[in-house]
Amino acid sequence: MSKLTFDFTTMITGELKSQIDKIWNDFWTGGISNPLTVIEQFTYLIFLKQLDDRQITIDKEKQLLGSSKKADIYTEEQKALRWSFFKELDPERMMDIFRRPQTDLDNLTAFDFMRTLGTAGGKFSEYMKGATFMIESPSLLDSVVQQIDKLPLSNRDTKGDLYEYMLSKIAEAGTNGQFRTPRHIIRMMVELMNPKQDDTICDPAMGTAGFLVNAAEYIQETHENWLLEKSFREHYYGNMFNGMEIDPSMLRIASMNLQLHGIENPILISGSALAERNNVSSQYSLILANPPFKGALNSNDVESSLLKMTNTKKTELLFLSLMLRMMTLGGRAAVIVPDGVLFGSSTAHKAIRQELVDNQQLQAVISMPSGVFKPYAGVSTAILIFTKTNSGGTDKVWYYDMKADGYSLDDKRNATNANDIPDIITRYLNLNNEPNRARTDQSFFVPAEEIRANAYDLSINRYKEVVYEEVSYEKPAAILEQIAQIDQERQTLLNELKGLL
Repeated sequence: MSKLTFDFTTMITGELKSQIDKIWNDFWTGGISNPLTVIEQFTYLIFLKQLDDRQITIDKEKQLLGSSKKADIYTEEQKALRWSFFKELDPERMMDIFRRPQTDLDNLTAFDFMRTLGTAGGKFSEYMKGATFMIESPSLLDSVVQQIDKLPLSNRDTKGDLYEYMLSKIAEAGTNGQFRTPRHIIRMMVELMNPKQDDTICDPAMGTAGFLVNAAEYIQETHENWLLEKSFREHYYGNMFNGMEIDPSMLRIASMNLQLHGIENPILISGSALAERNNVSSQYSLILANPPFKGALNSNDVESSLLKMTNTKKTELLFLSLMLRMMTLGGRAAVIVPDGVLFGSSTAHKAIRQELVDNQQLQAVISMPSGVFKPYAGVSTAILIFTKTNSGGTDKVWYYDMKADGYSLDDKRNATNANDIPDIITRYLNLNNEPNRARTDQSFFVPAEEIRANAYDLSINRYKEVVYEEVSYEKPAAILEQIAQIDQERQTLLNELKGLL
């Protein structure tokens, strides 16, 4: 079994989960019930604590060494804006520091300080434009501050897991669940693509940065020795992780998620990846994504080069076109698409499939059951794995019919023992063992010529063979005779009953 296909809720203790649940419930009872708003406010407070923790480290260096190479985040005059100061205040005074501009501190509040911090606060502070402090109750602010103060945020692994547990509540609450791809599916895709040391990774529809976080975790867990090399560390902490997100709130949440997982300086772009102003080309060697589907854009809002490959308003097709443009030659991609992409009959659908098969190298189609995204969506999806070659190279395509992902396929999504994910990973990483598999097996190869002959239909049902068991039935006359016999026995029993009465 693959060691990375596990659920993150098993990684934190019941006590820590209870602490997060308590914070969540306090927000809820305090009048903040939108899950995304809770996450945002939670994020801002964590960031403020981290800023103070950094200043404490700088202060210690000054005491021990007489100076520090790091610039101060807070001046001595700004002491009142620091976490270690205001956490000791009574709720009303603490709220004043967050709400009322401090006349002796350039009319700053603690929240304004964080929002205008600039480069001293790292990348996260760059994404704070438009941030709003929405906690209205002094008692709620005090309660959340005191609870966050007790969280083990000094441990990178633990704080990352805590934040992801908080993010999972977006889905549990049934609001904005579309932003979350199940983590075990993300893990599977990361393992299938096996990020390389020189990869530049991108998710053009980032959401909460689940793919980027899991790629970083994969490297930390399987290639820890890479981080001993200075050149790789500069790449890892510099330009290895890239994302694009249209929603400013999600961008801030994603930035914090990455930061809490040790990626403090990701390259994140705000705005629609499909927009005209996004002219990124041939830049990323690995793309991992679950782009939005069932969306439609006005062609005037779409970057013109994307429409040349597939003239459509459908976001799922436009994103595939975008990814091919953004990938380097030899770059790889693993992308979740709705089943309609595989067999849609429109000119645009056929064009993008033909592009993948004829001009690029399509390697795999992994068909997933419709319950994977429940309870938020029952749509059937598949994972496309392909390499950008611009010169073809698709000889045969590997198919896998995933029937179970370790959870029930109903709205409850309870854990089960049925799980094809380890088998998918093992087989994909050992494709040399697959050529002799029959079309009746769960995985098999389909020659590119056959796909072309079927108008580039990529759906697994087009090629999978189903073995039907022969069932024999009795002749109608024999069945009628049995019915007559049963009817006779019924009449006899009825007559006996009448005699007794």
